[in-house]
Amino acid sequence: MKISALSIVFLLLLLPGCKNDSPGTYSYRPPEGMNDGLKTGSLPEADIEPALIESAVNGIYQSKFKEVHAMLLLRDGKLVLEEYFPGHDYQWDAPNHHGPRVDWNRDMLHVIHSDSKSVTATCIGIAIDKGFIESVHQSIFDYLPDHQHLKTDGKEKITIEHLLTMTSGLEWDEWGAPYSSQDNDMIGVWFRGGKDPAAYILEKPLAHKPGTHFTYSGGNTILLGEIIRNAARMPIDAFSKKYLFEPLGIDTSIWELRYENGVVECAGSLKLTPRAMAKIGLLFLNKGVWNGKRILSEAWVEKSAAPFPGNKGIKVPGESSGRVGYAYSWWTKQYTRSGKKINLYYAGGFGGQHIMVLPELQAVAVFTGGNYLTYRPPFKILEEYLIPAMIKA
Repeated sequence: MKISALSIVFLLLLLPGCKNDSPGTYSYRPPEGMNDGLKTGSLPEADIEPALIESAVNGIYQSKFKEVHAMLLLRDGKLVLEEYFPGHDYQWDAPNHHGPRVDWNRDMLHVIHSDSKSVTATCIGIAIDKGFIESVHQSIFDYLPDHQHLKTDGKEKITIEHLLTMTSGLEWDEWGAPYSSQDNDMIGVWFRGGKDPAAYILEKPLAHKPGTHFTYSGGNTILLGEIIRNAARMPIDAFSKKYLFEPLGIDTSIWELRYENGVVECAGSLKLTPRAMAKIGLLFLNKGVWNGKRILSEAWVEKSAAPFPGNKGIKVPGESSGRVGYAYSWWTKQYTRSGKKINLYYAGGFGGQHIMVLPELQAVAVFTGGNYLTYRPPFKILEEYLIPAMIKA
């Protein structure tokens, strides 16, 4: 049987990730159901204005927002928008951190960078729920048996909560140098502390009294991963798979980087699909419950959604989010639209990786991207298109 060229083109257009929209031509289409635990619906069913969404998607195709790789929107528990776009894979040592150019689709894992911190913090919450860890108010040294010799000069007062909220007080410079430089402590640990990253972090002097000063630190999150490993007797990749990903029906995840001694780099190396990110967002929107089963305590979700005392007015380099707060490794922000207060808390990662939870709108937005050295557009898209589409004037 002969198949015409026109038929082949038509079949290709039906394949996931093979959508050939050109700038200005996109028309909304509801997401496909994939039997993966995510319910699907449509924008009109969710009372969302399609025209604004179409404008946002067309703007991405027109390169108005540089590199957005995926944009997903969920409302009232259903995935109502799922779009993927071409762009570059991440490569640390390439210009602009841009590796090979690929056509992103729903089946491809994407490095989520510092969204990994929010996932690691979620695992700490689960570890407490399961009884592996007693309390966030314990000294970190209760779970770092190989580093007791560093429990000096006031560092014994650093608690798990201080790590979660980036208030450990340990000296750390992650925002003062680019992620391509060894002067950035997050990169420097590979070159100067790879044999024992926990020691590299804990040997830093105390610059502030624990609990009193925000300093963004991937080192804090690496220590959280080690606390999980020692408390639960399994590394975070195994722990997250057993207690978070498998219960959510996430069957593929990769913690991509390990230091020389096998410690998982859990501050920025996790790779997930955008649908998996959406499930994590929906878990938090539903206050720790997934499909009727509690995975995380509601109290932990509340701690993730409200800024830790003192962690307000933070300006994140490269982000258009404005001044934000920081909670249990989730960022926080508040909007007012049409007289309505809208709270946002979100996981945020280098290049434009975001899991955004909007409780008042019963919505979750997910972005991946490759805007590593340029303006990062997810907040502009959220504020100018997604939120207005969900709020009728």
